[in-house]
Amino acid sequence: MTTTENRRSAASQPVQIRQYTVAGVLGTWAAAALPMAALWWAIGPLLARALDGSTALTRALILVSTAGLAWQFLLVLILVQREQGSLRWAVVKDALWLHAPRSPRTGRRGRWAWLVVIPLVIGFGIEEELPTLPKPEGRNLGVFLGSDAGQSFLSGNWGWFAILAAMVVFNTVLGEELLFRGLLLPRMQGAFGRWDWAANGTLFAVYHLHMPWAIPWTLLDAFLLSYPSKRYNSALIGIAVHSAQSVVILGLALALVLS
Repeated sequence: MTTTENRRSAASQPVQIRQYTVAGVLGTWAAAALPMAALWWAIGPLLARALDGSTALTRALILVSTAGLAWQFLLVLILVQREQGSLRWAVVKDALWLHAPRSPRTGRRGRWAWLVVIPLVIGFGIEEELPTLPKPEGRNLGVFLGSDAGQSFLSGNWGWFAILAAMVVFNTVLGEELLFRGLLLPRMQGAFGRWDWAANGTLFAVYHLHMPWAIPWTLLDAFLLSYPSKRYNSALIGIAVHSAQSVVILGLALALVLS
């Protein structure tokens, strides 16, 4: 058999998704959550001392958040490479559930199945408006974007807009969602059975050690992100719903840059 035929034969074989043990799930969770917590509560404040202005801490946290989320993307690639032995798109797409949602009734992918995103986005928007626990000063991106200092800093500042864009893309596409709904969720059934989606949502909430005030309401994401991704067999559901937040943030930031 020629090399080309070998490649075709390998490509035709279904991707086998390995099931993690409880220890494996928690280890992967810790590899994402603990570095982010350290970046927010230790590295960020140290970096803020090297920056000037009243928004120094917020800007430092944006930088370290981008680094932490980029690490999560790299972590996903490392684990997929170890599991599958390849990072070809055809392999990665199946290994991380990066395909159109599949209707649980008809088994068909795409088309009408995408409509489930609409009510989920609405629900996610409602969740964002719910009151949260008090946030420490300088650790609220929304307050930063709405403050006079933040508006003045971002006006015409395309460099920081690019940094913000990188942060939100890694957050809802290449970082958190790819790790929790793409990597972990398909590999948790062996350890948690039919409640794998609930365990996934709980771990996602507790992952926010860097933002503990957000943990209580983030538990709702088990129903808005984890369960739909499992039911429709697609991490793209979680990515699409979570990315609605990114669109709002980038829209506000772009308006400030252009002002």
